[in-house]
Amino acid sequence: MLHGIDVSAYQSTAYGTDGSSFVFIKTTEGHSYVNPRLTAQTKTGRDAGLVVGFYHFLWPGNITAQAEYFVSKAPEKAGDLLAVDWETTGDGTHATNAEKDSFIRKVKALRPNNRVILYCNRSFWLTIDKTSYAGDGLWIADYTTAGKPRIKADWKFHQYTSDPHDKDVADFTTKAALQTWAKDA
Repeated sequence: MLHGIDVSAYQSTAYGTDGSSFVFIKTTEGHSYVNPRLTAQTKTGRDAGLVVGFYHFLWPGNITAQAEYFVSKAPEKAGDLLAVDWETTGDGTHATNAEKDSFIRKVKALRPNNRVILYCNRSFWLTIDKTSYAGDGLWIADYTTAGKPRIKADWKFHQYTSDPHDKDVADFTTKAALQTWAKDA
């Protein structure tokens, strides 16, 4: 298992990278928010030689506009990962299964040379998801033993804790294997 983290505007631009092989950085939300620390957080990850991923917090509605907004703000580089964060919004709503699937497909059409994956928590995967569509891979949040999410589906990334920040593992034997998978979109 490889170790990594995910960061947003709540974390420092100089987050710790020791022992990490990858980082996911919150990029956008809806069709109006951009992480103000995106550029500096991206530089930190790239300078440390990490595989870098970017994610969009999906709102219900305006799926095409959100996908276009996300790819217009996420840096474009071969081998970067793109993800949709599918969970409950601050106002208690969430995108539908069809909207989630449509967003993944639209981002993949806009960025065919990047892997596009789904992030969601265990509860969403088991009780909200009805299509099991995760694009190029599933990034599951389940706060349990690292690398042992309590789901039966194949997964690529597992967020296993948020203490003191979001920590993840990837189901790859080496960083080179992750890099190869990421580049073979």
